[in-house]
Amino acid sequence: MNNLPPSTQDLSQNSGRDIITVSQLNRRARQLLETHLALLWVEGELSNVSTPSSGHWYFTLKDAQAQVRCAMFRNRNMTVKCKPQQGMQVVIRARVSLYEERGDYQIIAEHMEEAGTGILQRNFEALKQKLFLEGLFAQEHKKSLPRMPKHIAIITSPTGAAIRDILQILDRRFALIPVTLIPVAVQGKDSAPQIVHALEIANHTQLFDVIILGRGGGSLEDLWSFNEEVVARAIYASETPVVSAVGHETDITIADFVADLRAPTPSAAAELVVPDSDELLDQFIGLEVLLEESIQRKLEFFQQKLHWLQSRLRHPKSKLEQASQRLDHLESRLKQKMQSNIRHYQNHLHTLSLRQAPWHPKNQLQRLQQRLLQANQQLKNSQQHLLDKKKQAFQTAVRVLNTLSPLKTLDRGYALVTHEGTQIPITSTKQIKTGSQLTTRVAEGEFSCEVTKIIR
Repeated sequence: MNNLPPSTQDLSQNSGRDIITVSQLNRRARQLLETHLALLWVEGELSNVSTPSSGHWYFTLKDAQAQVRCAMFRNRNMTVKCKPQQGMQVVIRARVSLYEERGDYQIIAEHMEEAGTGILQRNFEALKQKLFLEGLFAQEHKKSLPRMPKHIAIITSPTGAAIRDILQILDRRFALIPVTLIPVAVQGKDSAPQIVHALEIANHTQLFDVIILGRGGGSLEDLWSFNEEVVARAIYASETPVVSAVGHETDITIADFVADLRAPTPSAAAELVVPDSDELLDQFIGLEVLLEESIQRKLEFFQQKLHWLQSRLRHPKSKLEQASQRLDHLESRLKQKMQSNIRHYQNHLHTLSLRQAPWHPKNQLQRLQQRLLQANQQLKNSQQHLLDKKKQAFQTAVRVLNTLSPLKTLDRGYALVTHEGTQIPITSTKQIKTGSQLTTRVAEGEFSCEVTKIIR
């Protein structure tokens, strides 16, 4: 019989279940959210904005049907350009999380920007990167502007300030160049197709040397038509050079990157496409002065040449007389030269005869006989001298040999002892033993003996 109370009985029966704490539950929920939901872009309206002294931002992001708590820590919100305000429409990049202490589902913001501008800016950067990788911005595709355009096309709004500025500058710089306005809308949903069509018309007519595409300044939304991909590709496909003149100097559009030349303002575009007529006039005046000076120098040169030729021009009779006189002079010089050459060659022949005399065969034979006699006498003298020298050397060698001969030593009573049958002299008792047969040579003869005793 079980005497435990009912509640205790239930706990005993549930002891095999996996029971976790609330902290563990919230931790698992947070880990699940952070693991399975990556960074997200979320758009909504700010409310309940709180910016405490810690530097962190806390707010609620909501739309018409729902809301979610958000936190953006100081190390992230320091780079945000806009200050969060109640009712501001924003886009945030965030990760989903859960605040474990209260069990509140929340998102942690990593980046924040105003909704309209932020989306447009991202689209701008994405298209810019795409067209860059395709090569639409490459410098080798840029076309040069004509130095003196014959006809200019302007694609812009007919009522905007840009067309007035462009026409004013063109009229001031070079009013003679014809200009054609192709009117288009420069903002709104219909503006991009109109701009593309205008570019196609300008290229199809083949009337224009350069195209100015532009409008006045405005916000990013106002200028967005010039950031459309269809407009960028139409500019790239244009065979006529295109100058982009959109907005102010600080405004940058995709059209600026694709165009053959970017002007900081519409007025600057007008100054870039046409030369200054006043400067050209000054150049023409300078060239006119240079041309007049050049012509004057040419005239002076030819006048001097004419005077020189006139001074050289003479009557034919005078030229014949001069030629006849010159012929007589040449004839005289020819005779003198011939006589001089004859004397020269006669002297040369005599010199050669004198130089050849020593080489006559008879003279050469006499010289060779004399040299032969001298050589024979020298040979005899040399032989006699060599013979005397050899005799003297032989006598010296004989005297030295007699002095060093062992036979001379024998004459003084010494003897030469060798083993019988050999010529090796015995100089030590170590070379013999008892019973050895020896030969002893004295001054007059030799005799044999046997060793009977060795004394060391």
